[in-house]
Amino acid sequence: MNSTTKAPWLKNYGDVPFNLEYFDGSMWEAVRNIAHRYPKLVALDFMGLSTTYEELERQVYICAKALRAIGVRPKDRVTICMPNCPQTVIMFYAVNLIGGVSNMIHPLSSENEIQFFINHSKSVCALTMDMFYKKFETIRPGLKTLKTLIIARIPDALGPAMKLGYSLTQGRKIEKLPKNAPIITWSELIKKGKSYVGEYVATVRKDDPAVILYSGGTTGTTKGILLSNFNFNALKEQIIATNPIFAPGDKMLAVMPMFHGFGLGVTIHSMLANGGRCILVPRFTAETYAKDIVKHRCNFIAGVPTLYEALLRQPRMNGADLSCLKGVFSGGDSLSVELKKRFDSFLKEHNAGIQVREGYGTTECVTASCLTPLHLYKEGSIGQPFPDTYYKIVDVGTNIELPYGKEGEICISGPSVMLGYLDQPEETANTLRLHGDGRIWLHTGDLGSMDDEGFIYFKQRIKRMIITSGYNVYPSQIENILDGYEAIQMSCVIGVPDPYKMQKVKAFVMLKPGYEKSEKTKEEILLYCKKNIAKYAMPYDIEFRDSLPKTLVGKVAYRVLEEEEAKKQGEKSYQPSGV
Repeated sequence: MNSTTKAPWLKNYGDVPFNLEYFDGSMWEAVRNIAHRYPKLVALDFMGLSTTYEELERQVYICAKALRAIGVRPKDRVTICMPNCPQTVIMFYAVNLIGGVSNMIHPLSSENEIQFFINHSKSVCALTMDMFYKKFETIRPGLKTLKTLIIARIPDALGPAMKLGYSLTQGRKIEKLPKNAPIITWSELIKKGKSYVGEYVATVRKDDPAVILYSGGTTGTTKGILLSNFNFNALKEQIIATNPIFAPGDKMLAVMPMFHGFGLGVTIHSMLANGGRCILVPRFTAETYAKDIVKHRCNFIAGVPTLYEALLRQPRMNGADLSCLKGVFSGGDSLSVELKKRFDSFLKEHNAGIQVREGYGTTECVTASCLTPLHLYKEGSIGQPFPDTYYKIVDVGTNIELPYGKEGEICISGPSVMLGYLDQPEETANTLRLHGDGRIWLHTGDLGSMDDEGFIYFKQRIKRMIITSGYNVYPSQIENILDGYEAIQMSCVIGVPDPYKMQKVKAFVMLKPGYEKSEKTKEEILLYCKKNIAKYAMPYDIEFRDSLPKTLVGKVAYRVLEEEEAKKQGEKSYQPSGV
């Protein structure tokens, strides 16, 4: 299996080894080992306060004792509904230390979503911020298994000066908690940990469940993805192996949220388990992002394409020196060829001797499982597989492998592939399949191809494919073309139901500053499309938007546009594109 026949990328994989040695213990043990090796290195930076590895270790142990003190046991699920701040990191590893499972959810989720996530995971305890307490208060009667709600505050993680400043500004906007609220505050929790004297360290094995992340999965419905300690520890080895430029002490701007595999796996655990320094960003804006890159002289940044699009338009970056950057990674959504070219030029103009490296993966394998190599780039490719990770392209709906260059469903096999979907055995069996080669393969639900050098080319989610007059149209391809037009900042393409064609193509477009939303501009764009897009794939209409809706992780929310279009047409039986 290690031959270039089965792994063609071996012959041009540069200095990256194909096989790695993986740590046998828990996620926390991997970080603890680093804390013992580099105790004085800074692990976390948050709003002016730095936490060393030895201090992080001390805080995690206190928090772990506190969890046992309030009755959390090994294998219990703990919901963490938090932004990127020190308490989130401390709780995440404390849960791991006592043998629990962290259920990571976005604090901006709706009340109904939070209720679903907590009940689905059977969480016995939850941690959230004071500003989100009202949501939990509203849904508390419907939480079946939740016994304890812990409330943290931003000032809990700040130094004296910043604490005062926060209280006088942003803190004033946060409604005070009711005096009789059935909660434990973070400070009360930590006091319990300091006085606890019982057993608290669990025996955690590498294949034990450790994290639940939520995703639409391959069918578009919300699923809890169960991931092991080994999944995360394998990823932390793969990330460093594919980035030999990393050195302990290097700074990662951790703007991607910890409820997301990209944020948790790459910008937090892969850094902390290797001696990196995480600059925690609790709330993203393009302005603060630009400010933090320059202020902290970051070595690595990671984000979705819309984040880089926003950075290009940020005045704070004018004249900025980015020579400190060692790596810029894009994932979570398709990076258009045009945006990559523009951002690569931006990096060069700001003294960065690197280019954007695009990756690909799914939450079902934590996050990225392939990455553009340091030394080699192919236009339109999302890179080559990580060490010990195999890709194959199969005929959709089957396990039959297709030849190089042929388009089909992307399948992945490797050490970061999930344990399965939480309490959904049928969905797990449909997604994780044993093939004739004896390996378990993750069927991603994504269309793509692979060339004879192991470069992967992502086309589209299978379910997002538009079928018009019998032709398959991939929105990302049309978006790539639209984004290449001089007047267009960003685009999103959807399929709209049509009684004759089945579906027809519609484009939503954000114009760059200085361009007028007029019929003339629309005609010019359509003329450009006619020169670059096949007749059957041509947008029948272009709608101008001041902004495009985004998901919680910053992707363009094409489903929102589909739903809006359905309402306009009044079609009760409307189905999203490709279903």
